[in-house]
Amino acid sequence: MTGHRDDFTLGIRDDEAPTTAALRRVLGEAAEVVIVGTSPHEAHEPDADRITLAGAEIGELADLLAIVDGGTGDLCRCLGSPTILVRDAAGQDTAQWTLHHQTSLRGIGDCDADLRDGPALTDWLAEHGLTGPREIQQLLAEYAAQEEHRRVAWVQAAPPGLTEAAEATSQREDDAEERLAELTAVRFPDAAERIAVLLAWAGFIPHAPPVPGGGTAWYELAPQRMLLQESVESIFEVLAAPTPEQLDGAADLFTTLEWKGRPDPPEPLRSVLIAHVTATGTGPMKTRLGWGYGRAG
Repeated sequence: MTGHRDDFTLGIRDDEAPTTAALRRVLGEAAEVVIVGTSPHEAHEPDADRITLAGAEIGELADLLAIVDGGTGDLCRCLGSPTILVRDAAGQDTAQWTLHHQTSLRGIGDCDADLRDGPALTDWLAEHGLTGPREIQQLLAEYAAQEEHRRVAWVQAAPPGLTEAAEATSQREDDAEERLAELTAVRFPDAAERIAVLLAWAGFIPHAPPVPGGGTAWYELAPQRMLLQESVESIFEVLAAPTPEQLDGAADLFTTLEWKGRPDPPEPLRSVLIAHVTATGTGPMKTRLGWGYGRAG
């Protein structure tokens, strides 16, 4: 294989917007195309999966690499994979491109460009023996399905009358969380009732359906952010006779960084929370308990 190149725009000027016509011009002059199932920095590795194309197959690839002319105006931060090496009859690289998330292409102009049919390209590569992109897409689809399942569950856990506002918040619509807070204040004007329903909703997080990599979505913390606007004394008063869900929410709230500097829960609430987390809490809840109000001394 010829030497690895770091200039992604080899073969096409990097001060022009990417176009399918420019891409096809380069491929039309190619004697060979090698597609390596790695980023450019690993494309020289001898054990990397690769396929070599010539003749009519290069024409097929040109059709599958059709892009939205003009590009995205941006560059993805990842290295990209697979790497596409376009070569002339002498075996010299005339272009080097990378796929990004199987949805866009880099190296054909001054920015990335969206593929017109990324799934078709992924399937074609798999049919030609390069199955990595399809496996990655299938894994990403599974991750997305798990994240969507959890998002829907969070919306369904919203207090009565807040479902639509919760949906908008989970979809990250502009000013949606502000509207959710305003609606919550209108729907639950009594502070004690408002705190009670928000604590129960905040209790969704500790036992929520798992997602790849763990973590908590920003929108899921909206109930906590609203609770932090309430008085400490009012929150403690509501927890005088708590439900299990409210205890879950309180345990999470009292161990956040945002609660730091505020009073720890008083007795007997502190003992009730410690007993609840010890008996029913998840591993992370128990760990945070030791850092917060359950710490020794």
